[in-house]
Amino acid sequence: MDAIKQIVRVSKDREIRIKVPLYIPENEIAEVILIIRKTHDSFKQKISELKEAMREDLFLDDLIEISEDFKAVDLDGWE
Repeated sequence: MDAIKQIVRVSKDREIRIKVPLYIPENEIAEVILIIRKTHDSFKQKISELKEAMREDLFLDDLIEISEDFKAVDLDGWE
């Protein structure tokens, strides 16, 4: 089972398109759950969301991958 998270804004025509990655075969069964969050652009909410991201596996995997990508660059010139 794959979990793919996409955050989109609801358009004027109330239609949302889902982008399915190419590695998922045609005619595969997909379950779609629509969660609507009211928009609160407050600073406290943004900080709270960043704190939540620190516990999300996808975010942490991305952080590790970026760290590995730049490891050689970070060490360059320090030796």
